[in-house]
Amino acid sequence: MSEFETITYAVENRVATITLNRPKAMNAVSQKMRHELKAAVDASEANDDVRVVVLRAEGKGFTSGADLTEGLTGFETTEDQIIEEYKPVIMGIAESSKPYIASIHGACAGVGAGIALSCDLAIMAEGSFLYVPFAGLSLVPDGGMSHYLVEAMGYKRAYQAFLEAGRIQADECLQYGIVNKVVEADKLVESTQAWAETLAQGAPLAQKIGKQIMREVHTSTFEETLRKEAKLQTTCATSQDHQNAVMAFFEKRKTVFLGK
Repeated sequence: MSEFETITYAVENRVATITLNRPKAMNAVSQKMRHELKAAVDASEANDDVRVVVLRAEGKGFTSGADLTEGLTGFETTEDQIIEEYKPVIMGIAESSKPYIASIHGACAGVGAGIALSCDLAIMAEGSFLYVPFAGLSLVPDGGMSHYLVEAMGYKRAYQAFLEAGRIQADECLQYGIVNKVVEADKLVESTQAWAETLAQGAPLAQKIGKQIMREVHTSTFEETLRKEAKLQTTCATSQDHQNAVMAFFEKRKTVFLGK
């Protein structure tokens, strides 16, 4: 999409790639970038040809976090800015019907890390790291970072990382389950695209509904999850894709999923 200035957007083999593209500013998340990210998320959601979305970045690192040179960009409070401009991007990813993969290299810091970790899956380059700088700036974590870190690391380790304005190295991120894979830095782009294209051949309906159920597990009781699975399984079991998959299984051929 040529109208974008701070990101690039492309679709290939049913994979949409959103690329942060302010390398001279270490991909600091500016107001324009927030608006353009939301537009790219919306475009991916509306495009039936897109099955999987990759979020990546140009330059030496993924992001340095918020663009602190801009201040409140017309908002009265930081709360207003976060709710009006960051939350729509993060919730757009979280509530998307499609899987998102964060492809992280170099430093991934601050609220930018929150955006990356809002993705459903993540792959990280060796030598890269998450940076939790907030306490060093007399700030609290934002962009959902408190949620993601406590969920993955437990309260004590997450709070320690916050207090110490710590760096969480790629191997630690893998150990804690913050990311799914760590690969050699020069293989990151190739590995990400291959993974995304493999997932893009999967069943869109099942991917959408499975994401919905699993995203709500921590706010649901076991019984609520059980009931939700049962109800939504009916949607999947009566789909054309399921019928085709069963036939393909017995005929020993690969299923081509249509998303219906």
